Amino acid sequence: MGLFDKIGIDGSYLVIILFILLIGLFLYCLSMRNLLLKYKKRQDTFLKGNDGKSMEKAILGKFKEVDEAKSIVADNKQVVEELKDYSTFCFQKFAVNKYDAFEGMGGKLSFSLCMLTDNNDGFVLSSVHNEIGGCYTYVKEIIRGESYVILSTEEKKALERAKERKSCLDD
Repeated sequence: MGLFDKIGIDGSYLVIILFILLIGLFLYCLSMRNLLLKYKKRQDTFLKGNDGKSMEKAILGKFKEVDEAKSIVADNKQVVEELKDYSTFCFQKFAVNKYDAFEGMGGKLSFSLCMLTDNNDGFVLSSVHNEIGGCYTYVKEIIRGESYVILSTEEKKALERAKERKSCLDD
């Protein structure tokens, strides 16, 4: 104790300080143990009795499934693009114009139906109805939004309304 006497420190204080440090380290070790047990539970839950190799197989299997899904998505994108190309030939725009062809004689049973593709190709179908003579139906071809046969006022209305409609290919 000669060293402590020369410095002017009482040895009992040193023992008390070391004891407090020892208690602090013990509490720190307990908290680390609890944290380790918590992570051990998480790992056990994750592995669920599997060893490392079977877990590796499972993870590699999931990567393979992701790659297969990417391939399927790429194939689907290609199919959608092909369908877009085909749909330009399908009727996408339409309009119906109902009217009374003979003012008071046929009711509003006459109509003009216009159906167009994305390129404004299609037809106008007109059905003219009257109470006395029956019903007459006419079809007129439309090419690039125009008819090479004279259209009635009602047919022109149906054609214009159909051309104004948005195509399903428009974004």
